[in-house]
Amino acid sequence: MKVVFDVQRLYYLPQYEPLMRELKSRGVECIAIARDDGDPEGRICRNTLGGQFAVETAGDVTEAIALARAIRPDWTIVGNDNPYRGETTGRSALLYHGIGVKQVYYSPHLMDVDLRFVEGPYREAALQERFPDAWLEPVGFPKLDPLLKGEVDTPDIGLDATKPTVLYAPTFFPSSIGKLPLDFPARLDDCNLIIKPHQFSLTNRNYADQRRRFAAWEKYPNVFVAGPEWPSLVPFMAMADMLVSEASSALFEFAALDKPVVWCDFLKLRWGYRWPFGYRLRRRMDQEIHRYADVAAHARSPRDLYTTVREELENPERRASERARITAELIGPTDGRASRRAADILLEK
Repeated sequence: MKVVFDVQRLYYLPQYEPLMRELKSRGVECIAIARDDGDPEGRICRNTLGGQFAVETAGDVTEAIALARAIRPDWTIVGNDNPYRGETTGRSALLYHGIGVKQVYYSPHLMDVDLRFVEGPYREAALQERFPDAWLEPVGFPKLDPLLKGEVDTPDIGLDATKPTVLYAPTFFPSSIGKLPLDFPARLDDCNLIIKPHQFSLTNRNYADQRRRFAAWEKYPNVFVAGPEWPSLVPFMAMADMLVSEASSALFEFAALDKPVVWCDFLKLRWGYRWPFGYRLRRRMDQEIHRYADVAAHARSPRDLYTTVREELENPERRASERARITAELIGPTDGRASRRAADILLEK
């Protein structure tokens, strides 16, 4: 049996990798097809997978389809839209790369697969209502399996082991990055600060200002900034005592580990998303996600952030019941067996 994993973006890998390892343990051949259109994504993909899986590189979607045809897989796994539909590349399955805090999660083009894996009961019910004929399989969130089983190798990044560690994992847009001052790390000098930017923040030319901030923050002794060679948030989640982000997938993933999270309500918006165009932001984001605002402490401004971080570090159990309730809905089971359930379905069906 062969399974192709479409690595259109490097940040799909943390969701794929636990499933790839589970399938390999059962004798399934797993092949990653990475896009390599000038960026070193193929090399980073190989390094991340540790040479344990075959990695093919494609310059564009046409080359990716040609590679998949030549491989003749039984299943093709995608992390977003499905370019392989009708291309004789086996059955297709969507293993979405995040929790889904944007309206795109419910887009019809994401249903252009034979099978869609989903996380918890809330997402399953919401998708089934919109797409009653869809084949949905609730399995949980494979990305979290290594964390939940305590099987993550953490890197030595030279931070002070006597200090608490705060993981700042902002998304690229809408983001809090542009609202934070250049001396942001100095305001939290009693903490280690790991900054894990989104891939687009590091590579997209539209986010040069964000990269200038990362460069300024990296000069502080209590800071580590993860570059493009670190596509996965998982090792840093294992190291951190707290996560700071906006309304992002990372925030809910970290809360599932029963650790405190701080939700940044201050955002730097493009002109096209400010008043009177606020409806564009509302249309982009899944407004129902605010039902789950209690999963985190909220910082309404950068000044609030510093106080809130310290309060939550001192009282990590404060929102434990909210984290458990919301995790059950959005993440599903947290037994570390999501990839096992997904593998069962791929092999049986």
